[in-house]
Amino acid sequence: MREGTRAPRTFWWDRARPAEADVDPLRAVIFNLDGALADIERDGHRVAFNTAFAAHGLDVVWDVQDYGRLLRIGDERRRIAFDLRRRGLHKEAATLATQIQQTKSAVFGDCLRDGDVAPRPGLNDSVMSLFVAGVWVGVVSGGRRAWVEPLVRELIGDGIAETIVTRDDLAEPASECDGYALALWEFGIDPQSALAVEGSAAGLRAATAVGLATVVVTTDYTARQDFTGAAAVRSAYQGADPLLASSCERLHGRWWTAKKRSAAA
Repeated sequence: MREGTRAPRTFWWDRARPAEADVDPLRAVIFNLDGALADIERDGHRVAFNTAFAAHGLDVVWDVQDYGRLLRIGDERRRIAFDLRRRGLHKEAATLATQIQQTKSAVFGDCLRDGDVAPRPGLNDSVMSLFVAGVWVGVVSGGRRAWVEPLVRELIGDGIAETIVTRDDLAEPASECDGYALALWEFGIDPQSALAVEGSAAGLRAATAVGLATVVVTTDYTARQDFTGAAAVRSAYQGADPLLASSCERLHGRWWTAKKRSAAA
């Protein structure tokens, strides 16, 4: 160094901040009712279908395995018609499918109110740990408020969810992305301050499309789906590292840190 010159003085605030320092703290966890809070397909829709079959005098019972295979057909009427044709009811399959689907829709709410749907094991411990830690709990669902609100109270307790977004709250046509966006708006936070908990690949895509770090807790029906981009993929809330507030905060921070480092690279 030449005489009379000095290296410029630097201060701690001039240094580049580590990526972790730029991650907002976790303020809310938003659960998808349909899969994350409860296995609605297995314990709600499937049970309602079986009740509808019986109401129409059909000796048809979809067990857990049968229903899992039939879920590959997304449309409910097509699903019913396919199975009826497989059982030899060809000519009347389309008409019967419409009637059965209408009956199923009518009895679905009764199945939920009768307690046929239980919270996923370990869910209550997870939700209560968030509540105690001061992290807001939200719920989104593609169902109608008339049955969603009572079911949420049944599953996690009254007054635990700070916000519940249902199909009735959204303009038609609505998507799962819209539900997450409205939940964030009601919380008054941006995606970087929240974590989503989903149960399916479709739900993961909806949550990440809004910009949410997302943990997937799979069901028997979704375990083999593609969960690329998830903050973590688990088969249950319980286990050696249960999904409590501390692990939610850790997974949220890790996902955002990796995202920011990738963007800066």
